[in-house]
Amino acid sequence: MNPTQQLHDLGQSLWLDNITRGLLTSGTLQHYVEELSVTGLTSNPSIFDLAIRNSSFYDEAIYQKTKAGKCGEELFFELAVDDLRQASDLFRSIYDRTNGIDGWVSLEVSPLLAYDTAGTIAEVKRLHIRVERPNLFVKIPGTREGLPAIEESIFAGVPVNVTLLFSREQYLAAADAYLRGVERRIQAGLRPDVCSVASVFISRWDKATMGKVPTELQDNLGIAVAKQTYEAYRQLLDSPRWLRLANAGARPQRLLWASTGTKNPNASDVLYIKALAAPFTINTIPDATLHAFADHGVLGELLPFDGGDAEKVIDKFAQAGVDHDRLAADLQRKGAESFVKAWKDLLNSIESKGTARRESRG
Repeated sequence: MNPTQQLHDLGQSLWLDNITRGLLTSGTLQHYVEELSVTGLTSNPSIFDLAIRNSSFYDEAIYQKTKAGKCGEELFFELAVDDLRQASDLFRSIYDRTNGIDGWVSLEVSPLLAYDTAGTIAEVKRLHIRVERPNLFVKIPGTREGLPAIEESIFAGVPVNVTLLFSREQYLAAADAYLRGVERRIQAGLRPDVCSVASVFISRWDKATMGKVPTELQDNLGIAVAKQTYEAYRQLLDSPRWLRLANAGARPQRLLWASTGTKNPNASDVLYIKALAAPFTINTIPDATLHAFADHGVLGELLPFDGGDAEKVIDKFAQAGVDHDRLAADLQRKGAESFVKAWKDLLNSIESKGTARRESRG
């Protein structure tokens, strides 16, 4: 049995951390669904920038939309919405079969809004209405300013993928915002079954400490943080607060592992897929990692409910000079900054393509 099918059978969803028009039109994404057990996908500004800049699939659409007077963010969102509607339709049967547990796609709000609560709330509602698909998550960063936007969006009935989470503490803050939104819906007499996922980034921990800790510690911090967060996730699902909401018909916010492509060229290319296997979680992975795991992946032990050796490993990093809390905050800040850069690069790519196309046609 294919290792990706084994992961699916143990209860973990595999989502593709990529979207391009070529994936959709070539049948590649359909192949991933049928042969590699992919049941959803995520996107971000970096992914769209690479997709548009490194292919010609979008050139004609950019030309036509530019000719019609579209530009900047408005033009990009038209391109992204077209792609994500197609992807949503492809995954719709999975969404229907699993009663909304699986089969999702994600679209990110403008990264320029990472620290703008009101702006994020408004854009989340706008994108949700615009895409017109029930299986679309709108991505909101788990920054301090993003937390009230998460609560308000859930209260408004918009499915949310909380992104840019790096630690147990950041995850719990996002989970609390989600729960507050659900509690408000119950108090208002509204249906509480609004879906959400919380995306915790893993490999960036190890990239940030690469060459700064003893060799025996390298590539262990991200997994330790995942174990620590998974323990908190399981405890939350067993908590009286959550069980009361579940009894009222609420859906649990699923935990998603993000940034799971291996950054260290000397480490296993399936390091984070093998280490993060756990039922009722999601692992969103790049194409190369998906193919690698399908080819030579081997399942190991499941993530322990009690966090395993997470605290001991994190203590060893502290002894090596790594301030866990400070690094978590730095990673979130730098993650937001990297998405802003990718966003600006993306808009520049679209503008350049539009200009080149107009000049080529005189």
